[in-house]
Amino acid sequence: MKFLLTAVHAKYIHTGLAIYNLRSYAGKAMQEYVETAEYMINQSVDNILADIYQRKPDVIGFSCYIWNISMVKRLIREFHKLRPEVPIWLGGPEVSYEYDKLLEDFPEVTGIMLGEGEETFRELLQIYVEAERDSTGKGRIKEDGAEENDTGKNLRDLKPAIPGTAVKSSFFGVRKPLNMDELPFCYEDLSSEEEAAAPNKIVYYESSRGCPFRCSYCLSSIEKQVRLRNVELVKRELQYFLDKKVKQVKFIDRTFNCNKEHAMEIWRFLLEHDNGVTNFHFEISAELLTKEELELLSRMRPGLIQLEIGVQTTNKETLHAIHRPADLEKLKITVMSVRSFRNIHQHLDLIAGLPYEDLESFQKSFNDVYAMGPNQLQLGFLKVLKGSEMYDRAAEYGIVYQSEPPYEVLYTRWLSYEEVQELKKVERMLELFYNSGQFSHALMVLEKLFESPYAMFLALAEFYEKEGYFLNSPARNYRYEVMLEFVKSRNVGEEAEKLFRELLTFDFYLREKAKSRPVFAKNIHDHFGEISAFYRKEEKAPGLLPEYVAKGYDSKQMMRMTHMDIFCYPVWDEKRLKEVNLERISPEKERLVLFDYEKRDPLSYEAGYMLI
Repeated sequence: MKFLLTAVHAKYIHTGLAIYNLRSYAGKAMQEYVETAEYMINQSVDNILADIYQRKPDVIGFSCYIWNISMVKRLIREFHKLRPEVPIWLGGPEVSYEYDKLLEDFPEVTGIMLGEGEETFRELLQIYVEAERDSTGKGRIKEDGAEENDTGKNLRDLKPAIPGTAVKSSFFGVRKPLNMDELPFCYEDLSSEEEAAAPNKIVYYESSRGCPFRCSYCLSSIEKQVRLRNVELVKRELQYFLDKKVKQVKFIDRTFNCNKEHAMEIWRFLLEHDNGVTNFHFEISAELLTKEELELLSRMRPGLIQLEIGVQTTNKETLHAIHRPADLEKLKITVMSVRSFRNIHQHLDLIAGLPYEDLESFQKSFNDVYAMGPNQLQLGFLKVLKGSEMYDRAAEYGIVYQSEPPYEVLYTRWLSYEEVQELKKVERMLELFYNSGQFSHALMVLEKLFESPYAMFLALAEFYEKEGYFLNSPARNYRYEVMLEFVKSRNVGEEAEKLFRELLTFDFYLREKAKSRPVFAKNIHDHFGEISAFYRKEEKAPGLLPEYVAKGYDSKQMMRMTHMDIFCYPVWDEKRLKEVNLERISPEKERLVLFDYEKRDPLSYEAGYMLI
């Protein structure tokens, strides 16, 4: 008997924590009956369908979320045509609410596992295994002594009635929340194929379930109790990731630092056991961070941890409406404090389409959060999720949203559809020019041409639309030229344009170890002799590049592995860039700058650089 647990991920780098947990909780004796299959939404339905069919499942379960439910529905219908005798079970947040309608619309589905699924799946699996063994006299024995399953059986005739499930016209009640300490560590049960892939993927991990907050747009607000996993268990499991040198571990705890002692103990463990490779991602509430926690965070290796902070809005009326208590001043101070450590990547979130927030209010929220200087600023759009309070009150708020997943807002009483489309264009510019990290120095100066950061990104969006770049998106390296085109369209003047050319050259070589020189960069042919002499001197008497010489590289190899350029403006000096007056600038003494790609910043991925 084979129960196939299937996950369809949004990206290849994601891993299937939910199906791993189900398999692991089933117990060692039952795991031989469980197989997992993981796919991506960008794969064709035909290819996924063929792979599932070839695996010959006796029962199949799909993990359902807003990003994959449309594909899962197609797979259900088509697979049932091929194997109508196979029971199909669904689970996950996207099917745990209004399940009766889904069962009515999809008669191919045998049943739905609701909410937390570990105990439910274990009982369900046991029922199918016992039914299969009973029907075959506990299995026929092949000549080699192995048990042979009867693939002709029809388990679909079986109608399990267990708590935590629903079938057509019947709901069998909810289960009590699990004790988190009873969950086995699922990553020790990975197949060899899964284990080999894990180090290069995002590995999801949870040290708690539930959330202390009641945000009306979030399903986590439904469970009012926070359940913590024993911290000693957590430490042992994190050591597994550290030993395997996993690239990134992403905690899916909804508010990781809601319990200070729990968070401190884990952060202290990571500080003391850092392997120099693994990055740990936490979603936190910045207002809850204490001085003691901040002091601990300040000592982390750059790149050891990153923090995601959901600001969502700075409109106090909106915050009250969505039940999100926030001390905005403390949040700002905390974010700026963490930023000053220069060792932690901060990702701040905003949500457009919330109650009481019109375009003017959202622009203010955007500018407020942008001023905090996060490494990334995500401009998201409200998704009205089944089961959330926002879903129940959408009509009251005049929130109109898409009928199909991801149920994203179309317009509200305060925000028109046209304004939502404006925000989507701004969001695209934010991703390309800010979150990409490609234009960190150019943007510092570009802001001076506009009354606000939002106005800057809106102007970029209008330029993109005018030039047709939304339809024919420029390649990564060509965006630097697009940025220069945009600057020139603002009629900045000759000297300001020269400054921007150097800023873009500086940003380009900070990020790109390029073989070809960008067209906007100045001609440095006259400096080749000086540059070559520098590398020959380094080869004989290393001063700035001793690591290269120690590895046996000669001057020509060092020249290819690094880059040197000439600048007439202090494009590397962030303090001066923020104070520059574009109407009163002039070139200064030429300076050579050396870019070292072996010394990239772990937060920004920018090359190390030195003034020569």
